[in-house]
Amino acid sequence: MPYSQFTIDKVKQDFHLTTVEGVRFFPDSIEPVTSSPRLQTILENLPWAIAVDTKKARSEVIINPILLEVRRILNSSISVFSGEEFNVDASIGLNGVCDFLLCRSPEQLTVEAPAIMIVEAKKADLKSGLGQCIAEMVAAQRFNEAKKQSFTAVYGTVTSGTQWRFLKLEGQTVTIDLMDYFLPPVELILSFLVWMVKAG
Repeated sequence: MPYSQFTIDKVKQDFHLTTVEGVRFFPDSIEPVTSSPRLQTILENLPWAIAVDTKKARSEVIINPILLEVRRILNSSISVFSGEEFNVDASIGLNGVCDFLLCRSPEQLTVEAPAIMIVEAKKADLKSGLGQCIAEMVAAQRFNEAKKQSFTAVYGTVTSGTQWRFLKLEGQTVTIDLMDYFLPPVELILSFLVWMVKAG
């Protein structure tokens, strides 16, 4: 069963997770990040992506450029995978394709532990992507443990590109920040993403 088959209820039941809703896990003061002129130029296509309104357009024009900007800000010390097969344990449904997967490794040819962030792209209705994103976060957690690269937390976000909702998996607890953050401006989203990569 691929990740896409998981609902919030199913992922909680299958992996004995507890959810904490509405808690902001970002620090009150977070280091601001300035976007590059290159990203600003790319995001001039934002109206086009919104008008076309497909997951593919939003992923290509908004989400992927932002994630690559995070990689640039961190001096290419992380890897960003798009549409990557991430088969951790098919016997329990932890298999399938991740829209975006970030690892704390500069390697781009293969996924190397630790996997630190999952980004699930949705055209709309972010709630529908939460179960899938959490399942992929559980897979990342188990992947890291198998590689003896356990980290305190694995982070996730479900996004339409213009709307972002953030999650944290720590142990068996999933914290879901029910505040949706909107783009533009891109700088706040970048600040959150950079913080999560560093905190993972």
